[in-house]
Amino acid sequence: MSGLSSQFWHSVNGRMLRAAWARPQFKVALVFLIALIALAVLLPMLSSVSATTISVRDRFAPPVLWEGGTASHLFGTDQLGRDLLLRSLIGLRNALVIGVVSVFGMFVLGALIGIISGYRGGIVDTVLMRITDAQMSIPVIILAITILGVSRPTPFSVILVLILAGWPTYARVIRSVTLTESRKEFVRAAKIIGAGPLRIMFRHIAPNILPPVAFIAVLDVARMMIFEAIFGFIGIGIQPPVPTFGNILADGTKYLINAWWITVVPGLFLFAALISLNLIGSALESARNDVLGGRNQ
Repeated sequence: MSGLSSQFWHSVNGRMLRAAWARPQFKVALVFLIALIALAVLLPMLSSVSATTISVRDRFAPPVLWEGGTASHLFGTDQLGRDLLLRSLIGLRNALVIGVVSVFGMFVLGALIGIISGYRGGIVDTVLMRITDAQMSIPVIILAITILGVSRPTPFSVILVLILAGWPTYARVIRSVTLTESRKEFVRAAKIIGAGPLRIMFRHIAPNILPPVAFIAVLDVARMMIFEAIFGFIGIGIQPPVPTFGNILADGTKYLINAWWITVVPGLFLFAALISLNLIGSALESARNDVLGGRNQ
């Protein structure tokens, strides 16, 4: 096990992670994001208050530091008396789960198509890339309205839409990496000793696709969270009573003047998560450029 660990940390992927960890912005953003995730997971479980319980008596309660606020609802309540802190944290948890699962699905599908297309070439490459181009030409919102508008949206259907919208980016990037890697000496050596196409693609080339797409994946988690919020805001996302950033913000826009916190509180949580993910993605991109730039010198 220690040998495998040592081998990883001396690989391109390991060196990229070490270079990213050396950047203060990566450490701060990662710790902050982990704290947000822990809060989103643990607080709704430990709280004695339900995020969906309606309390007419507590409706429109302002945050605790505002006049009329109470300690029982630190960030205030919405138009139905539901606790905004809990609802925002559950919305954050749902958005992160959907974002991470969607990006994982995009990566797997895009990697499969990209590696096969780049390694096989010829008619296979042409057909797969034309399918990729056709998929990229469809706007995300149009795809979402087409799929989510015909039935009651579920987390699965939202994730499916996001995967269908995002996999072409990974397919194109990974195809480019595969074209470069397939010309290198270690691939030629693998062919000489009798390795088959599947072994070459998924044993020798696949490990080298992570550095170019790692920062894209992190940034895409943030992008998918935004799309999930947009879907909920326009009414084609996960439906109430499940709290999501989109449906909380949509409700809050009706009360912006008298109850601004209904919109501001979930917006701040979404903003904090997006900033953290973007800082992590930026640090990974810089680390990738340093590691791969040094390797190519």
